[in-house]
Amino acid sequence: MTQLFGTRIREGHPHPRGAIWDGAGTNFALFSAHATKVEVCLFDSSGEQELERIELPEFTDEIWHGYLPDVSPGMLYGYRVHGPYEPEAGHRFNPNKLLLDPYARAHVGKLSWDPALFGYTLGEGDLSFDTRDSAPFMPRCMVVDARFDWPGNRSLVPWDQTIIYETHVKGFTKRHPEIAPALQGTYAGLASIQALEHIRSLGVTTVELLPVHTFVDDDHLLQRGLRNYWGYNSIGFFAPDPRYAADPSGVLAEFKQMVARFHDAGLEVILDVVYNHTAEGNELGPTLSFKGIDNASYYRLMPDQPRYYINDTGTGNTLNVSHPRVIQMVTDSLRYWVNEMHVDGFRFDLGTVLAREVDGFNPESGFLKAVSQDPVLENVKLIAEPWDVGPGGYQVGGFAPGWAEWNDVYRDTVRDFWRGEARPAALAPRLCGSPDKFGHRGRKPWASVNFVTAHDGFTLRDLVSYNDRHNEANGEDNRDGSSNNRSWNCGAEGPSEDAAVNDLRDRQMRNFLALLLLSQGTPMILAGDEFGRSQQGNNNAYCQDNEISWLDWQAAEEGKALTDFVRRLTALRRKYPILRRSRFLIGERINEAIDVREATWIHRSGEEMTRSRWDDTGEPSCFGLLLDGRAQASGIRKRGSDATLLVLLNAHHETMSFTMPPCYDGSAWKRLIATDDPDLPEADIAVGEAYALAGRSLVLFERVD
Repeated sequence: MTQLFGTRIREGHPHPRGAIWDGAGTNFALFSAHATKVEVCLFDSSGEQELERIELPEFTDEIWHGYLPDVSPGMLYGYRVHGPYEPEAGHRFNPNKLLLDPYARAHVGKLSWDPALFGYTLGEGDLSFDTRDSAPFMPRCMVVDARFDWPGNRSLVPWDQTIIYETHVKGFTKRHPEIAPALQGTYAGLASIQALEHIRSLGVTTVELLPVHTFVDDDHLLQRGLRNYWGYNSIGFFAPDPRYAADPSGVLAEFKQMVARFHDAGLEVILDVVYNHTAEGNELGPTLSFKGIDNASYYRLMPDQPRYYINDTGTGNTLNVSHPRVIQMVTDSLRYWVNEMHVDGFRFDLGTVLAREVDGFNPESGFLKAVSQDPVLENVKLIAEPWDVGPGGYQVGGFAPGWAEWNDVYRDTVRDFWRGEARPAALAPRLCGSPDKFGHRGRKPWASVNFVTAHDGFTLRDLVSYNDRHNEANGEDNRDGSSNNRSWNCGAEGPSEDAAVNDLRDRQMRNFLALLLLSQGTPMILAGDEFGRSQQGNNNAYCQDNEISWLDWQAAEEGKALTDFVRRLTALRRKYPILRRSRFLIGERINEAIDVREATWIHRSGEEMTRSRWDDTGEPSCFGLLLDGRAQASGIRKRGSDATLLVLLNAHHETMSFTMPPCYDGSAWKRLIATDDPDLPEADIAVGEAYALAGRSLVLFERVD
């Protein structure tokens, strides 16, 4: 192997980590506390021929580093790390394995599953040592030119105005007939005029993308002809996955261009990120990066048996965010995506894992402290999925101020209400931003990210079309996925030609969407729910990289009426600030001088709800919420000037007579929207008049003089 660069290597610097080009050469820096030697391997442009293997000359503060003049953007590389192979002591160094740089800004090529990827010899147990070279089967890291001419300035959407739209880069555009085939399923396709026009038209403000960090397709899925479609199997926290690039060699610029176009359209971009585990699995998993660089530092290991991994994630391993260098890597990654890629926030998969210390979940954990004091991260949106499978892992409402959280209590209660299984008393706090969960430490209603559906579970159409999961396509005999769907098929399982069944399903979808967008908190809509897409009853489509998961744009044509209904709802939410207050609605007179209650619960008689009525299980699930626009809107003690609204809900199957309640000097209520018939025109209903509130419906009114 001819020496091309190694003879000119210089000491370089221990920071920043990664392979950083400065215009004249590239500095390589890699953390490993327990390695004895680190080599950087350089490859030709095809990635097939190893040009040179160069030992990094310096070791400073547990960082191995060196500077190579003339190594420029486009150079492909990987690492080989030497050290003890002592699994029973937590060390799994094997220099026969080519390793990905944890700080690599771009990856090239695909992983090909082969026994050589494993640090041990398959069939002989993980205490054995494998000498085969894994390089032929590994992707390569690439030195990049990070320069990009960002147009204009971005401005974050205030939390109280945020409406999130959760989607998948590939799934959104793969079947879109108006997007060029070469761009379907790519970052460039998602940035197309056709995609952006649809998203903007919905009235959402923020697009949340399922994972785009480089990830691995599980071998067991590939053997069944499936793929890890969702992408919750990360292996690189700084690199956008090239599988979504129209031009993989220019993936970095393509991703940045996508973000720039979203910002030009007035839309934020949030990334779903997976810092809780990696694709290397447990002691029987492959050696791809962290495991071979410094297993004992990067992963949480069993204290008494460090051969084995703590598995709070259910995926085989757990990233050790108690280690200062691992916390640094995660926060470096977050800052990189904000500063260099211009994203606007993050949703943290299994977020409780990141807040775990050795004694369990801790809202004052090192990671949460590091994020809370970070001057970059405090200015972007941070959303936790507040649960994991570890002990004490369910922590809805338990995160620190500044964080928002997915609220599955909202999801479950709303689902139960519209199928007749939850009483009004259970639903009431969910309409008000769940103050019982989030109303402490100065947190605001926006901290509750309300959702009815998400990527994980039934779509909205399937929620009203199936009682049971139908995951046969996953190849696990329909055993995977949750059986606790809280769904109702409205009288027939799956697609139906019964007009009455389909009418009821359409109404129920409108009910869910209306309640979501009229509730206090931050609403999140699943892509495709705006036109009623189906996944054929599959509630765990993580491995379905096909038409089961991809948005069906023919269905979008057929579901235009529902899409228009969503647009009306988001317009109402924008128009009426009282639907997105920054104060929790608790139904009390906070200030005697103002003497106004911001929220009053109304019985169908037109009178205020009493405790006995809340507790009466014989009462139909029918009630109202009056939002008084005169109530104090902020911490300043003065009357508000918002419109006064009335929401009537009837989860009972029969029409209920609802007496329109009085409201200071108002004479009537103007009907704005009704889920039983979205084409009903606006109409005034006099105070004291009986309104026929249709079964299983929601109606929104505005007070008029």
